Amino acid sequence: MSSPMLFPLSAHYLVRTAVVRFSRRISLAVLISSLALAANALAAENSLTLADAQHRATERSHQLVAQDFAISAAHEMAVAAGQLPDPVLKVGIDNLPVTGPDRYSLTNDFMTQRRVGVMQEITRFDKRHLRADRFELDAQKTLAEKTVATAAIERETALAWLDRYYAEAMAAVVTEQGEQAKLEIQSAEGAYRAGRGNQADVFAARSALATFDDRASEIQRRVRNANTMLARWIGDVSRTRLAGKPATDTIQLDPATLDSQLAHHPQIVILTKQVEIAETEAKLAKANGKADWTVEVAFQQRGPAYSNMVSVGVSIPLQWDRKNRQNRELSSKLALVEQAKAEREDMLRARMAETRSMINEWENDRERNARFERELIPLANQRTLAAITAYRGGKASLVDVLSARRNEIDVRIQALQLETDTDHLWAQLNFLFPTDGVIAHAGMNKDTK
Repeated sequence: MSSPMLFPLSAHYLVRTAVVRFSRRISLAVLISSLALAANALAAENSLTLADAQHRATERSHQLVAQDFAISAAHEMAVAAGQLPDPVLKVGIDNLPVTGPDRYSLTNDFMTQRRVGVMQEITRFDKRHLRADRFELDAQKTLAEKTVATAAIERETALAWLDRYYAEAMAAVVTEQGEQAKLEIQSAEGAYRAGRGNQADVFAARSALATFDDRASEIQRRVRNANTMLARWIGDVSRTRLAGKPATDTIQLDPATLDSQLAHHPQIVILTKQVEIAETEAKLAKANGKADWTVEVAFQQRGPAYSNMVSVGVSIPLQWDRKNRQNRELSSKLALVEQAKAEREDMLRARMAETRSMINEWENDRERNARFERELIPLANQRTLAAITAYRGGKASLVDVLSARRNEIDVRIQALQLETDTDHLWAQLNFLFPTDGVIAHAGMNKDTK
C-alpha cells in the first residue's frame, strides 16, 4: 500500500512534468512562428514589386542611353552652328612668266607676285542664332522622344509583370482544382470498391484530372512566356517572387481635364517641337533673303626692285532671281510649317479618342470584375458545394460534381482573365506619361542647355 505522503509528491511531480512539457511546446510553437514570420519578411523583402521592375528596366535600357548621346550631340552642334565659318587661307602666285627670258622667274617681272591672304565669310548674327536654335530644338525634340521611350518601357514592363502575376494566379487556381480532382478519384475508387459507386464515376474523375493537368500545362506555358517577356526588360527573374499587385483602381488621368493633359503628352510634345523646328527653318529661309558678305585681305610680294602690295576685297552674292530661288525656298518652308501643325492636330485628336475609349473600356471592365466577385464566383462556388452535398447524400452523381467543379474553375479563370485585361488597360492609361513625367515635362518646356 502506498504511503500517504508519497501521493502528494507524485502529483506534484506529474503537474511539474506536464507544465514543463507544455512550456516546451509553447516555446517550440513560438520558435516556429518566429521562423515563419522571419521567412515571410525575407520573402517580402526579396520579392519584386512593379515599381522595382520598372526602375530596373529603365536603368538597363540602351535605347535611353543612345538618346542621351543624341541630345548631347545636338547641344554640341548648336554651339558650332552659332559660330562664324572658318576663315580660308589663300596662297598663290600671280602673273608668273612661262615664256621668254624671264620664264619661271619669281622676281624679274614686275607683275609677278607671291600672294598670301585670308578670306572670311561674315554670316549675319540672326542666321547664326537661328541655326543654333534649330539644333537646340532638335535636342528638345530628342528629349521628348526619350520621354516617350521611357513611358513605353515602363508600360511594357508593367504589362509583362501583370501577365506573370495573373498567369501564376491562374496556375494556383488550376493546381487547387487538380488537388481536389485527386481526392475525388480516391473517393470514387473507394465508393466503387465498397459497392456504393460505379466504374463510370472512376473514369469520369480520372478524365477530370487529366483535363486539369492539360489546363495546368497550358497555364505553365503562359507563365514561362510571361517570364520571357519580363526578362526582356529586366533580365532573368524566373526565380524571383513577385510582390503584391499595386492598387489598380485609379488612374492618373482626369477625364474632366483630359484635353489639357494630353496636350502635354510626350508624343504631342514631339510634334510641337517639330512645328517649332519648321518655323525656325522658315525664319532662316527668310533671313537668307539677305546675302552674306565675304571679306578678303591679301599681301602680294614682288621682286626686290618692285614695291609689295596689299589687296582688300568684298564678295557679295547677287540674288538676281529671288522669285524662283529665295522666295520659293521660303514658300516651301512655310508649307512644311502648316504640314507639321496639321499632323500635330490630327495626332492630338486620335490620341484623345483612343484614350477616352480606353477609359470607357477600363471602367466597364471594372464593373464586370465587381460582378464576378460579387455574384458569379460565389454562385459557382455554391453550386459546387451543393453538388458535393447532394453526391454525399446519394442524390447526385459524381458527374454532376465534376461538371459543377469545371464550371467553377471556368468562372474563376474567366474572372482572372478579365482582371488581366482590366489591369492591362490600367497600365496603358497610367503610364501614358513616365513616372517622373512632371519633371520631364518641365524639362521639355525650357531651354535644354
